[in-house]
Amino acid sequence: MFPNLFPTVHCDSNTAVSTGSSIKASAASALGAVKRAVTVAEPELKRWKRTFEANAKVVVGDEKFLDKEQFVNAIAPSGDLSKIGRGQFAILFKVADSSRRGLVSWDDFVVFETLLKRPDADYWIAFQYFDVDRNGTIDFNEFKSVFTANVDDTSLPFDFDCDWVKLYIGKKNGSHVLGYNEFTQLMKGFQGERLRQAFKYMDKDQDGFIRPEQFKQIVLDIAGHKLSEAVIERLPTLTAISPGGWISYSEVVAFHNVIKEMDMVERVIREATGKSKDGRIDQSDFLDYAATSSRYSLFTPMEASIIFHFAGRGNSHARLALVDFAQLLDPRWRAPREELAQPTKTQSFFHEVAHSVYNFCLGGAAGAFGATIVYPIDLGNYLPLSMQNQRSTVVGQLLYKNSMDCVQKVFRNEGLRGFYRGLGPQLIGVAPEKAIKLTVNDLVRGRAMDPETGRIKLMWELIAGGTAGGCQVIFTNPLEIVKIRLQIQGEAAKAEGAVPRGAAHIVRQLGLFGLYKGAGACLLRDIPFSAIYFPAYWHLKKDVFHEGYNGKQLSFMETLSAAAIAGMPAAYFTTPADVVKTRLQAEAKAGHTVYKGMADAFAVIYREEGFKAFFKGGPARILRSSPQFGFTLLAYEYFHKFLPYPWAEQPREVETLLTSKPDDMAKIRARNALKILLDVHGDFGRRTAGLSSSPHALAKS
Repeated sequence: MFPNLFPTVHCDSNTAVSTGSSIKASAASALGAVKRAVTVAEPELKRWKRTFEANAKVVVGDEKFLDKEQFVNAIAPSGDLSKIGRGQFAILFKVADSSRRGLVSWDDFVVFETLLKRPDADYWIAFQYFDVDRNGTIDFNEFKSVFTANVDDTSLPFDFDCDWVKLYIGKKNGSHVLGYNEFTQLMKGFQGERLRQAFKYMDKDQDGFIRPEQFKQIVLDIAGHKLSEAVIERLPTLTAISPGGWISYSEVVAFHNVIKEMDMVERVIREATGKSKDGRIDQSDFLDYAATSSRYSLFTPMEASIIFHFAGRGNSHARLALVDFAQLLDPRWRAPREELAQPTKTQSFFHEVAHSVYNFCLGGAAGAFGATIVYPIDLGNYLPLSMQNQRSTVVGQLLYKNSMDCVQKVFRNEGLRGFYRGLGPQLIGVAPEKAIKLTVNDLVRGRAMDPETGRIKLMWELIAGGTAGGCQVIFTNPLEIVKIRLQIQGEAAKAEGAVPRGAAHIVRQLGLFGLYKGAGACLLRDIPFSAIYFPAYWHLKKDVFHEGYNGKQLSFMETLSAAAIAGMPAAYFTTPADVVKTRLQAEAKAGHTVYKGMADAFAVIYREEGFKAFFKGGPARILRSSPQFGFTLLAYEYFHKFLPYPWAEQPREVETLLTSKPDDMAKIRARNALKILLDVHGDFGRRTAGLSSSPHALAKS
C-alpha cells in the first residue's frame, strides 16, 4: 500500500548506480510519508471515514470496500464547474487501487486522500497512472501504451517517433526511462508538442496556414473541456483577426497560450475591471494591468486581441465588462434566456411599480428604525434647533454656550421628557420621508446604472441623490416645522408658565401653505445633503471597505461605519441652509428679527451675527444625522438581504473555479488531480471508464 505514496529518489538516475544511498533515501522518504499519513488531523479523518462508510457497499469478510462506481461517487464533486465527465474520475480509481484487486479498502482510501493533499498531486497522480508496472519509472512503451489506450480513435494522431519524445525518453527500445521529476517536465511540454504536430498534420501543403474547421478540431482535441460551447462555436471566427480567411501557426499558439494561462487571464480581468472607473477595460487596459502585475510581460498583443475577440463577439476593440468575458472564462457558460432578457412592456411596468412599492415600504421601516434608535441617545433633534434659533444680538437670548451647556439646561428645565418632545410627529413623518428618499435614489440609480458592470457615473450619482433629497421635502418640511415649533415652545412654556400646545394645534394654526414655510431653505439643505450622502456611502462601501471585491460582503460594522461616516460631511456642509430653514420656520419671539425670505435671512444673519452663525449646531447635526442615517441605511440593507424582492432579476455573476467556494475540499482536490491527465486530452479516460464518446469526439467523427 505505502510504496505508492513514497517518492522514489533513485528513478531519476540513468543507471543503477549508488544503490545503497538510494535505499537510504527511499527509506527516509518512506518514514516521512508514513508520518504525514498517520498525523492527518482527526476531523479530516472523520470526514473521510464518513464518506467511505456512506459509499462502501462491497463487503468481503468483515471489511468494507469501494468498487469503481462507488469510488467515483465518493470523490467526484457534485457541482463541478468544468466540463469533466463524471466517469472520468474513474481514472483515479486505478491509482487508489494499489493491490489491483478492483476494490479500494479504507486504508487505500486514506492513502489516496493523503496523496491529494500534496501540492503536486496532479503531477503525482499522472505519474502513478502512467507507471503501469509500478517500478517508479516510465519508459517509452509505457508512455505510448497509456496514451493510446485512453485517447479516442478520432483524435489527431501523435508521432511518438518524433525528436521531441526522443529527447525525453530516448529510443523505442527503452534505453532511457523517466523518473518523477523528468516526467513532470515532459508533461508540461507535451501539449505544446501535440499542438505543433497537429498543425503540421493539418497543414498538408506546408504554407503555414490551416482552415478554420481544422483549427477548431485541434482546439477540441487539446483543450475542448476548458471552453464553453459558445466559444467553441465561434472558433472559426479567429480568421476575422487577420485578413485572408486562414489561420496561422502564430495564432494557434497564441490561442493555446490564452487557454493555458486562463487562470491568470481571469485574475487580470477581474482586478483590472474592478479598478476601472466604469467597470470596463479595453486591450490597452488589459495589457497595462498585466504588465504592472508581473516582472515580465504575461501576454502578447496577439493574445490580448484573441481574448477580446472572443469576449467581444468579434469586436476586439470594444470596452468590455467582466460579464462580457464570462463565456471565455467559464467552461459551462450558457447564454441568458431570451424571454428573460427581453420582458414585455406590461411586465416591465408592473415590475417597476411593484419594486418601487417594495423599496418604499422597506425605506419607511428603515427610517422609523433609525429614528427610534437615535432619538433618545444623541439628543440631536433638540440641540441643533435650540442653538440655531438663539439670536446672539438680542440681550439675554444667548441661552446656550455650547452643546453640553444646551443639554444641561434642557434637562434642568424640562427633564428627560424634553429630549423626547416632538418624537410622535417625527416617527409619523420620518417613515414616508426616508422611504421616498431611498426609493427615488434607488430608482434613478437603477435607470442610470450600467446593467453589465453595475457602475454609475459620478454625475448620475449626484443627480440621483439630489433628486431623492428634493422629493423628500414633500414630507420633510411639514414634519420639521411642526417639530421645531413643538420643541421651541416647550422651553418658552416652561419659562412663562404656559401650557404647551400639541401638534394638531400647530397644524391648524399654520394651514396647508404654512406647513411649507421655509421650503426653499429645506430644498437648499436636503438636495445637497443627499447628493453628498449617497455617493459617499456607495464609494465608502466599494473603495474603502471593498464590497464585492472577490465576492466580499460587508459585515454589520462595516456597513454601519460606511453609512455613518457618509453622513458626517453631508450634515456639516449643509448646516448653513439648516440654520436659515430653522430661523424661517420658527415662530419669531418679541425682539427677534423677522425675515422676509430665504435670501433676506442669509443676508441679515451674516450682517448681524457673522459667518460663524451659519454653522451653529453643526457638530450637533453631525451627532444626530450620522448615527441616524447609519442605522437607517444599515436597516435598509439588511431588510433587502433578509426580505428579498421576490421577482428581482438575479445579477449575471461570472462564477469560475477561482470564485467557487467548495463545501468539500477533498472532492475539489480530486478534480484538480485530473488536470495534468486532461491536458493530455480533454476526453482522457473516457474509453477506459466505459463511457460513451463525448460530444466533442462525436463532432469530430
